[in-house]
Amino acid sequence: MHKGACLCGAVRVEVEGELAPPDACHCSQCRRQSGHFWASTDLPRERVRIDGAENLSWFQASEKVRRGFCSTCGSFLFWDPVGRDKIAVAMGAFDTPTGTRLAKHIFTADKGDYYDIADGLPQNAR
Repeated sequence: MHKGACLCGAVRVEVEGELAPPDACHCSQCRRQSGHFWASTDLPRERVRIDGAENLSWFQASEKVRRGFCSTCGSFLFWDPVGRDKIAVAMGAFDTPTGTRLAKHIFTADKGDYYDIADGLPQNAR
């Protein structure tokens, strides 16, 4: 069982089983919402339990995805693709240890010009 929460604790998440290896998204939307790049793990919805869902606000970022954040403290917690059976949960929300390591970088063509990606992990331009 993995547990985590937003900064203020109003939204809590529990995940049954292991976390999938996370990816780091460098797209302009993730950078703007998180303040840098965003690392998350994609999980089957049935394994994710959210307590305090009444404290979540959802931003419809596109026709294909909405982004969930705590309406109290603003923590960006979820990337929710419409009509899919998985949801991405922010790695930064989890209590440690998580038992996983970053697997890859995505949307690197959109990364900020103020940093380099030099960890040797695979990089996908899109």
